Parts: sequence; structure tokens; C-alpha cells
Amino acid sequence: MDRTFRGIAYVSVWVLLWGTAASIADFVLLEREAYAAGSAGQAVTFTSYGVACVVLAVKLSGRFLSSDD
Repeated sequence: MDRTFRGIAYVSVWVLLWGTAASIADFVLLEREAYAAGSAGQAVTFTSYGVACVVLAVKLSGRFLSSDD
């Protein structure tokens, strides 16, 4: 598999994981009225999930993006 394609696929999967996990957490917090839609709490939720995904993606990148050569 082409290295560029593998990198793009890797980042795309992480973006999907981040969006899905943050949206589920956001839904639960909105339903429990922990914060209102459009509030700073919502921004913190998506930002913190984003940071966590970046950290995990960087730590796991060597395992998935290593050269097969």
C-alpha cells in the first residue's frame, strides 16, 4: 500500500473516531443537562476528545505506519 495513502487513511480513521466518541459524549452530557448547546462545556468536550485522539494517534502511529519494506 502506498505510504501517502496509508497516512491519509490513518488520519481519516482517527478523525472519524474523534468525531464519533466526542458526539456520543456530547449527546449524553446534553441529555443530562450538564451544559447547554453552544456553551463552553461543549467546546471543552470536543477539544479534550481531540487532544486525547491526537495523543493516541501519535503513540500508535509507529505500529500502523511503519514501512513494510
